[in-house]
Parts: sequence; C-alpha cells; structure tokens
Amino acid sequence: MKPMRVGITMGDPAGIGPEVMLKGLKSLAARDGRPEFTPVVYGTASVVEDMARRLALPLRLVTVDADADWPAVRMIETAHASPPPIGVVSSEAGELAFAAVASAIRDAMAGRIEAIVTGPISKEAINLAGHSYAGHTEILAHLANSPGTCMMLAHGNLRVAHVSTHVALAKVPSLVTRSRLIRVIELTAKALDTFGIAKPRIGVAALNPHAGEGGLFGREDSEVIVPTVAELCARGFEVTGPVAGDTVFVRALAGEFDAVIAMFHDQGHIPIKLLGFKVDPRTGKWAALSGVNITLGLPFVRTSVDHGTAFDIAGKGIASEQSFVEAVDAALQMVQARL
Repeated sequence: MKPMRVGITMGDPAGIGPEVMLKGLKSLAARDGRPEFTPVVYGTASVVEDMARRLALPLRLVTVDADADWPAVRMIETAHASPPPIGVVSSEAGELAFAAVASAIRDAMAGRIEAIVTGPISKEAINLAGHSYAGHTEILAHLANSPGTCMMLAHGNLRVAHVSTHVALAKVPSLVTRSRLIRVIELTAKALDTFGIAKPRIGVAALNPHAGEGGLFGREDSEVIVPTVAELCARGFEVTGPVAGDTVFVRALAGEFDAVIAMFHDQGHIPIKLLGFKVDPRTGKWAALSGVNITLGLPFVRTSVDHGTAFDIAGKGIASEQSFVEAVDAALQMVQARL
C-alpha cells in the first residue's frame, strides 16, 4: 500500500514550531513499529534550514517526489523569504505561517495529502499580516468551506470537544444552543469511532456552576442542555449531562466517560493542559508538553500540537517535540480508520 502523505506546516517561524517539527521528524524516523508515512513540510526553506543549523541536524531539503529518507525532508516552499527574527511577533512571520497553512489546506482538499499536522501559530502575527482569523480552527473552517467544525483536545484517554472556543466569555451563553450541541456531540461520537470506541459514553459539562442550581445561577443548563441530551439519548447516543464542570473531568478520568463536551475554551483546555504540561519544580522549566489538538468536521484529517509558539524559548533548542509526535500519531490513526 502506498505510504500515507502527511502535510506538516512549520508554524510561526519566529516560534518553536520549526524546532519541534525537525526534532519530531528525527524522532519518528528512528522509531520502530510506526505506521509507514511520507511527511511533506510546508513552509519557508530558509527558516527550516536555519533551524537545522541551530540544532546541528544534517538536514537535506528535497522535492516531494524524491525517494529519500531522513535526514532528507520533502518540502513544498510556500513563500520565499529570509528568516524573521526569532522570538518576535511580526507581520512577516505571520504571513509566512499563514501561507504554509493555506497551501497545505489546498493540497488536502485536492487529495494530494491525506492529513495535515500543524505547528503553532501566533494569532497576533496572523492578524498583523492582514488575515482576520481567531486561530487555526477558523482558518481551516473557512478555507476548507467547512463551517460546522469544532475543536477536540486529547491527552491519553481524556478527550474534550468544545462548543465554543475563541470568543469572549460574555458571548458563550448565546452559543450554547441545541443545534451546536447536537453537531459537536455527533462529531465527537464519529471521531471516537476512529479511535476504536464504537459506542462512546459522552459527558456534557454544565455551563453554569452547579449546572445552574435549578435556575438560580442561570437557565441555559435546564432549558437547553437537558432537553438536547434527552433528545440525543432517544436517538441512541449514550450522553450524560449537564454534569457540573468541577466534577465532569474527574469522572472522565475515572473511566465513566470516553469524552467530555466543554462549553467554552478554558473549561476544556485547563484540564487537558494540567495533565499534559509538566514543569520541573526545582528549576521552573518546562519538562514536558503533551497533548493533541484535533479539528473535527473537516473533509480531511487535521491534528496539531497542543501548545503555542513559546516565543520566550524559541531558538534555544530546549522545546519538547512530544506533542508534535503525538499529533502525527493521532493523524495516522485517524487516516487509517478512514481507509
């Protein structure tokens, strides 16, 4: 069978994206028992070559159709430019990052690659470059003409899909609607099937403290979430909720739920990052960055690292590639399930 082609975007060239990408590709190439795949890097050649020199990696950039393995890297140059200053937010870096993502999306839509694994971008830099998006999810949804997407974060057996993400908290209650809940839960169930969970148990987090406490703290839980959960249960889904936000993730970790539906960004991100991000208490330095960001509802597979650009440590050679490797593994698993 022909190896799967996975497009890999470099992320913001001023951040840690190019570093974790190259470290991750080296790690994957050396690992036994991995699924066979062909990585294709989308980005700026000078940026990738500069990072390889900083990491003392004997890298060779080759064409997409070249028959070569690591340290050769197949690359599609999406914008030609000199490397922008590392660790600095700029419109130049934002434009290079956006060009890489846009090119990879076009190739995925055309069937030239089976999946996209994205490096971290700076939302500020993207917008400085004139691209008005709140993040990767919104770029993907627009350019892939897929308005019904949602974000899922995963760390081990904890998987969290989001009803809303990059919006002000004041707007969240208006986004907790029957239609959005149904769409996110349906997409979550479908995604879990690709991970081998045919009959997933899904816990729905409450929006308000104590699930609204009978209306004392808000009526969204009783008036929107309760009847929507009942409707989905009647259709055969195994859904529970609303479950208080301060206990639903504990119950998921205990094995009661295969996934949790979070109502807003931080509600879902905090538990995942508490599990996946480790800091050495002796030095205060990052010891591990683990977790995967998955966009559900696209016509192709897209996964990503579950961390940001980390401008403060960019170019120092100390960024962890763990989340990148996990994102590639998740993409391969999801592509295989679609075959």
